Amino acid sequence: MSRNSDKKGIEEITTTLGKSTVFNGTMRFSKSLKIDGRFNGRIISKGFLYIEEGALVKADVKVGSVVIGGIVHGNIEASENLEMLSTGQVFGNIKTAKLRIADGVVFEGKCEMIKNPETVDIFSTPVEKLKSKVQSV
Repeated sequence: MSRNSDKKGIEEITTTLGKSTVFNGTMRFSKSLKIDGRFNGRIISKGFLYIEEGALVKADVKVGSVVIGGIVHGNIEASENLEMLSTGQVFGNIKTAKLRIADGVVFEGKCEMIKNPETVDIFSTPVEKLKSKVQSV
């Protein structure tokens, strides 16, 4: 892996798409997936995704956590965290609760930070603001 000896936060990889693999379609997995090759389509999981340096992903991605060392063309939503390694390139919008970007990353898109719904305290919001949000829905 491209992360040198700092592997905290990366769980054990249970499935790998190798360097010579080309996959088109929708990928769903439950635990973890590492992509070394090429993938086109959509990726949907609550698990962990690792996109290795040299990998090319053209997909909209919706996962729990993701580490990007390769190239991604598409929007990424990571409900827990998103990390871009120095070799990573992202061409698309990202949406995540926690973001870590290394020096040297190429990123073209918008970034939206999402809150963990369990940490939102509705009782600290003024009543008028809550009413206006409810009425706009």
